[in-house]
Amino acid sequence: MNRIVLILLVTVTLASCSNKYSKILKSKDYEYKYKMAEQYYAKKDYTKAQVLFEDIFPYVKGTSRYEDMYYKFAYSYYYQNDFMNAENLFKTFVENFPNSTKGEECDYMRAYCYYKQSPKVDLDQTNTNKTMQLMQVFINTHPTSKRVQDATDIIDKCREKLEAKEYKGAELYYNLGFYKAAAIAFGNVSDNFPDSKKADEYKLQVIKSYFRYAEMSYEEKQKERFQKVITECVDFQDRFADSKYLEEVNKLKLQSTNYIKNQKNEQAKKANER
Repeated sequence: MNRIVLILLVTVTLASCSNKYSKILKSKDYEYKYKMAEQYYAKKDYTKAQVLFEDIFPYVKGTSRYEDMYYKFAYSYYYQNDFMNAENLFKTFVENFPNSTKGEECDYMRAYCYYKQSPKVDLDQTNTNKTMQLMQVFINTHPTSKRVQDATDIIDKCREKLEAKEYKGAELYYNLGFYKAAAIAFGNVSDNFPDSKKADEYKLQVIKSYFRYAEMSYEEKQKERFQKVITECVDFQDRFADSKYLEEVNKLKLQSTNYIKNQKNEQAKKANER
């Protein structure tokens, strides 16, 4: 019985709230609507606040209330995870109120909305690139802002995501047996992210890819391609003398050198037999 009473009470309460909101929407008293919009926003009922803000914009535009209402209107979208519309509203806030004390914050939030739309590593990274671009613009425009460190951290996270995406692409080539393409792709990762903590790992993958490519090649092409492996190994030794992968690189270099020596010996043997 108590459960039935509770359900009835909840139903009646919801109906009452719905009727109240409908009356607010239909009201021609825009001062009242403004007051209720502020109340809904304060209670974090952003959907209702958003609708009311939009309804009374024409009546507050040009008044002292307009800036603050526009600011809250943008956040009402952000708090509902509608980052696309929120981004556009933060952008237009800065354009409409260039001298606002909230301008710096909205500049940052515009970039942050792109960050919130940045997808998983496997997907298109347009929003990730846009985040980096806008965060850098923010840093350049507001160099003394307390948000500069946050913007810098987000740029670093975005770079890590782009790095991971490129690495996965190169890894896919390798797993599919397209070793030359893998070597080039791993090389691009290394070139595009020279300061990466995984720089030596990327270089190792370049070497392994070229080694597999040489192994799979026709005999007449193997000398040239194993020589390429040796060249890459020497470059690794120069750049990453303390790397944990050095021993593996040395083995690949030795194997490549032995391939070339053995091929020379075989050719010399065949020549003598003639």
